[in-house]
Amino acid sequence: MALKLRLTRMGSKKKPFYRIVAVDSASRRDGRALDYVGYYNPMTDPAEIKFDQDKVKSWMERGAQPSDTVRSLLKKSGFSS
Repeated sequence: MALKLRLTRMGSKKKPFYRIVAVDSASRRDGRALDYVGYYNPMTDPAEIKFDQDKVKSWMERGAQPSDTVRSLLKKSGFSS
């Protein structure tokens, strides 16, 4: 089972809100998540990024690979793996 840290879309039409989740890479974008590690709200100014560093580190130690978008969000918020 390949693990990924990626975004799942929440919110309503024209008002996106994303959760950062740990999922099996074969599951759908909005499929069942193994764990919720944070969120990203692009609608605020500046965009709000919040996540649990301990959970992210734990999932990455278990082999989870962040998607390109999640990797850039983590880097932007100062996370070092």
